[in-house]
Amino acid sequence: MNTYISLLRGINVGGHKKIKMAELRSLYESLGFSDVRSYLQSGNVVFTSAETDRSTMAHSIETAIADAYSFAVTLFVLDAADLKQTFIANPFLTGRSEDPAKLYVTFLADSPLPEALDNFVPPANTSDEFYIDGDRIYLFCPNGYGRTKLSNAFFERKLKVPATTRNWKTVSALYDMAINR
Repeated sequence: MNTYISLLRGINVGGHKKIKMAELRSLYESLGFSDVRSYLQSGNVVFTSAETDRSTMAHSIETAIADAYSFAVTLFVLDAADLKQTFIANPFLTGRSEDPAKLYVTFLADSPLPEALDNFVPPANTSDEFYIDGDRIYLFCPNGYGRTKLSNAFFERKLKVPATTRNWKTVSALYDMAINR
């Protein structure tokens, strides 16, 4: 069995697309996943599966959610090695020692195409910093994520790839849950 982490984008935000975590865990179990655990109310789920095709798992979960709740969600599935790499490769903690409370990771559905990166223009007049590393964007937002111009919508519009963002505390907790099964 392999350990996976799924990140659902946009559920339980502002009272929209509400899913109770107990119901979400049951939905995952009904799909044959095991050791299902959720973190917070925002659709972070750690689970195990014999399945190895992450796109197949994502499609199954998205379809089951659409059937059960009558709304679509975008879902990202990582494996434990992906999250470990995310955890150890943060440039704002390697050689910089920034406050983890000001760090975020934007996960992309795929690595952006080279032409999207070539045409990428970061927002002007911001103290926020970012580093694109394949299908991850590491963010340092000294004034908090709520004030940044570096939102999911910004990256999706500029890079043409679906995105979801988690704060560093959540990334750390999910990593801990994934390796301490």
